[in-house]
Amino acid sequence: MNWGSVALWGFVGALVLTTTMAGSQWLGLTRMNIPFLLGTIFTADRDRARLVGDLFHFANGWAIAFFYALMFQSWHQATWWLGVIIGFVHGLFVLLVVMPVLPSVHPRMASEQRGPTPTRQLEPPGFAALHYGRRTPISVILAHLAYGAIQGAFYQVV
Repeated sequence: MNWGSVALWGFVGALVLTTTMAGSQWLGLTRMNIPFLLGTIFTADRDRARLVGDLFHFANGWAIAFFYALMFQSWHQATWWLGVIIGFVHGLFVLLVVMPVLPSVHPRMASEQRGPTPTRQLEPPGFAALHYGRRTPISVILAHLAYGAIQGAFYQVV
């Protein structure tokens, strides 16, 4: 395992992923604000939630580079296109597994079955996060493709 490569390109990939997702919201491609959603898991303070969520999302992205590196090491090669394939699967996993499960673990998110309460006021993502806009899955997949391409293009297999 090339730990220096994991640390550097995991950092860069996480930066690009987090920035791409924020840019997607800013451009109106999605209403989803992942840092806010993640931050409100840990704090009810809506102002602080964005910072906490940005840090959590960034740390997750940095840590997940380790799993990309494990795959590259097992295949004895790392290429941008292998990274894109892994990124696509990673993005699908986020949309089809993580987002639908989020209401069951998020203390401030309503669910599909039960609407908002005084404590649970955040909108649930719905299937493939489509409650946040029709283009949300596209922005999520594109961000993860970019992340994977960075991991694959720059990770150095040892």
